[in-house]
Amino acid sequence: MSDKFDLIVIGAGSGGVRAARIAASLGARVAIIEGRFFGGTCVNVGCVPKKMFAYASEFPGLAGLAKDYGFDARIGAVDWPTLRANKDREIARLNGIYENLLKNAGVTIYTGYGRIVASDSVVVGDKMLKAGNILVATGGEPFMPDIPGKELALQSDDLFVLPELPGTVAVVGGGYIACEFASILNGLGVRVEQLYRRELILRGFDHDIRQHVSDAMQADGIHLHVNTDVTAIERLDDGRKRLQLNHGGTLDVDEVFYAVGRVPKVAGLFEDMDVAQAENGALLVDAHFQTSVPGIYAVGDVIDRVQLTPVALAEGMWLAHHLFGETPAHKVDYTHIPTAVFCHPNVATVGLTQEQALTEYGVIRVYRSSFRPLRYTLGDGGTRSLMKLIVDDASDRVVGLHMAGDEAAEIVQGFAVAVSMGATKAAFDRTLGIHPSSAEEFVTMRQGETVTL
Repeated sequence: MSDKFDLIVIGAGSGGVRAARIAASLGARVAIIEGRFFGGTCVNVGCVPKKMFAYASEFPGLAGLAKDYGFDARIGAVDWPTLRANKDREIARLNGIYENLLKNAGVTIYTGYGRIVASDSVVVGDKMLKAGNILVATGGEPFMPDIPGKELALQSDDLFVLPELPGTVAVVGGGYIACEFASILNGLGVRVEQLYRRELILRGFDHDIRQHVSDAMQADGIHLHVNTDVTAIERLDDGRKRLQLNHGGTLDVDEVFYAVGRVPKVAGLFEDMDVAQAENGALLVDAHFQTSVPGIYAVGDVIDRVQLTPVALAEGMWLAHHLFGETPAHKVDYTHIPTAVFCHPNVATVGLTQEQALTEYGVIRVYRSSFRPLRYTLGDGGTRSLMKLIVDDASDRVVGLHMAGDEAAEIVQGFAVAVSMGATKAAFDRTLGIHPSSAEEFVTMRQGETVTL
């Protein structure tokens, strides 16, 4: 016997849960399969716990700042078991919320790992499920390069269940996950050696922002090794790890974390089925998120378009309406996606980098503001902020907005609305600032530099 549904969703992460709930609200009979935890990467080993740890890493700096304001602030070492336990309790609460959202929507939940055996059939445990539509929303998993001793390294997910904080760590990678982890561990009192195989961290972000963050992270005490990669790892007699480096040197640390990107999680998903995939395993989909097999769809990190929670949510919601309601008039817009990096200093951005805008428009105007936020002016500490506006010279439209500094995500989220609406620099200039605030810098920049190809 098989259980029959209109939609079977494999994966109860952001995209899968949103698609399942919306489809059920539109009258579809929906099943969802999850073998690990509700909420997916973001809730369990990504955005949410990472942000909690990022908050924790700020307290030593805040204690120093408090002294500048006349408080006798003293802070000791972090109690890691307490921080981890409190995080676990909150994540468990969120897991329960996600599960209840599905149940209350009328979605049938199956625990286990689904295998797609036909275009309308999924096996989970000893059950065969049937549906006219199958959605793959299995997300991604950390990538680990194949080097000798790789079993001695930890993956980025492991930070959230680490039994105790090491004294020294190597963080391998230069993307947003690596920079966030390096900042978190450094703020919690760990000596951090960050290794990146290229010249400058945060590839894909605006160059000025990348340089600003690189300088600030090193000023905070992170030991950044660029043009450096690990060729092998070995365990020393005292349990520490020795990293063999590409330029012939070695580095000894207590633990090594790999944060060199994530890849689509597709292993064991298809049984005797030929589904088109990219080189990294990502499922290839059309404009309606359908794979090469009719009736099988995919959204979120498993299609590797933009690995961000709000993107997966938007894709899942669009697909549910497309399948069981009315096809939305507007497709998911990937052109103005605001994003943030919760390293120290925080980074947030929307639109094009200076390099991208120059290639696309040929003539642009670039506005910059670098300043020390007011909160730090009573003492000698604090990190400078950098803000940039990128303007298409021909239309005066703001096509890129970037910030590195305190509360960058909170500030840029609001400006992202203006950028996505096509606001001009003249509109920014007409907008009165909130004084005194860092955010007002985005509407008070007057001196721009014209840049041409």
